[in-house]
Amino acid sequence: MSAIGSDAAAPESQDDTPLRRAIGPKLLVLFVIGDILGTGIYATTGQVAGKVGGALWLPFVIGFVVAILTAASYVELVGKYPKAAGAALYTQKAFQVPFLTFIVAFMVMCSGLSSASAAARAFSGDYLAEFTDFFPPTLIAVLFILALAALNLRGVSESVKTNVVLTVVELTGLVIILTIGAWAVLSGDGEPSRLGEFQAEGTGFALMTSVLGATALGFFAFVGFEDSVNMAEETKDPVRTFPRAIFTGVLVTGTIYILVALVSSLLVDYRVLEDSSGPLLEVVKAGGLDFPPKLFALIALFAVTNSALINIMMASRLCYGMANERILPRALGRVLPRRRTPVVGIVFVSLLAVGLVSTGEIEGLGDTTAFLLLCVFAVVNVAVLVLRRDRVEHRHFRTPTVLPVLGALTALILASPLSDRPANVYIRAGVLLAIGIGLWVLNKLVLRVRGEE
Repeated sequence: MSAIGSDAAAPESQDDTPLRRAIGPKLLVLFVIGDILGTGIYATTGQVAGKVGGALWLPFVIGFVVAILTAASYVELVGKYPKAAGAALYTQKAFQVPFLTFIVAFMVMCSGLSSASAAARAFSGDYLAEFTDFFPPTLIAVLFILALAALNLRGVSESVKTNVVLTVVELTGLVIILTIGAWAVLSGDGEPSRLGEFQAEGTGFALMTSVLGATALGFFAFVGFEDSVNMAEETKDPVRTFPRAIFTGVLVTGTIYILVALVSSLLVDYRVLEDSSGPLLEVVKAGGLDFPPKLFALIALFAVTNSALINIMMASRLCYGMANERILPRALGRVLPRRRTPVVGIVFVSLLAVGLVSTGEIEGLGDTTAFLLLCVFAVVNVAVLVLRRDRVEHRHFRTPTVLPVLGALTALILASPLSDRPANVYIRAGVLLAIGIGLWVLNKLVLRVRGEE
């Protein structure tokens, strides 16, 4: 892989965006790690175990490989085009089809909102039940989304610094899990035979679809690195900063996920994990160390909060970027004068997230997130190849051609019916796409009436 040379010319000045460039290299690395970590590993590990069985580690290994392939494409593209809007921008530049651009952008936005909604559901589930189950879970989830919207309105600096604190907390929680696992191995506890158990019975095809289904759902734990490119206009020297940040983030989180999956399967039967919306809490309770379950539950609550915070933040920046590209109405690009945050975009995506909270549980919302993004990743991996013909003046990262080819193929396989995905996930995604098409038609009509098309 080619790296960015020390003499790479900057593609833009620091003053060509109305957003504040407040994110440096170290902050971006923590941001990427915090974006990937969270709801996926803390809340959906049990559902992944229910699909695959005791061999819980295998879907996370496959998911890690798929994530690296697509991350390489994002790194090349954000280096060439360090602007907000991410996949939508790359799709438009590659294919010049406004309808496709809008659908991709809408899918990315909806994936972030379904992820935030899954986090809100996880927040109001078994982890919170360690403290109270007095309030209705849906009410708690709605208030949770509104509180994060208020934090986003304060500013990107406040939001990202909060993300750093929460990232450290959620990393601490996973270190606790790994420590419990190490103690169990040294004490002779755990059941190593579980690591080779598969839930599927019968033919090899059944085993394959079981593993693919578990990987597709487990891939929800890896999403997030693609969100960071939407912060390009708020990052200092993005062409130099993003390659190291994204690859470091995926490598760190992938290693942690695989180790956590091994520990979970060693200590807890997959059927117990499957029945819990707080599966890592079951690992803590089964471990040989006397660690307070309430303290771990508190850490987990911070972790899922971080996931939702970042997804609400990214969806609002995506709206801002699309508004600037004239894909969405200009109002969504309106910036709060003093805070310099995309106020209309934040309000808009927060209201959509509140609506999604009532449409499903953690597994369904998480699987919807993964499905939507896998479709987008297939497009992005093709786009990076198409855009090789578009030369830019500054030097940037360039990924080997084989990686986006494999990235597109693996994304399409995991998005296909081979992954044994429940029908309601496709139905939810189809409804979201229908809403997107309706919005696209409405926006075109408004532009035509105004004579701006």
